[in-house]
Amino acid sequence: MAGTLQVEILTPEAALWSGEATALMARSSDGQFTILAHHTSTVGDLVAGVVRVQTSEGELAFLIHGGFFQVTPDGDSTRATVLAGVGEAVSSIDLARAQAAKEAAEVALGSRSDESDDDSLTPVRDALARAELRLAQSAKTPS
Repeated sequence: MAGTLQVEILTPEAALWSGEATALMARSSDGQFTILAHHTSTVGDLVAGVVRVQTSEGELAFLIHGGFFQVTPDGDSTRATVLAGVGEAVSSIDLARAQAAKEAAEVALGSRSDESDDDSLTPVRDALARAELRLAQSAKTPS
């Protein structure tokens, strides 16, 4: 009862990857999950972290900063779509750029004495979270 799993990983700027896979692994607010061929229809959220795609050639890893996923079966084929607001291949993370972004965000946050609930700081906090996630993932990935 072999079937196919078609995976798309999309951001507003680009399609990060599209192709046939054997599995899609990610994390939602409910926990880790794996999508295989013949998976039931489902839609859910994705939390910031790594989305892994297992293919016949090996595993691909993408760092996403939140989003959604949808699984749609169609006969012997299953389509899994990841929609991420911000995402990138783990292999393309620029450590120097991530470190510079982290430092810039920390300076911006540190220069504010009243950083409690100021909505203008939300983009800075988001930038800091993205930079920290990039650095944390790069530390886990062998060079």
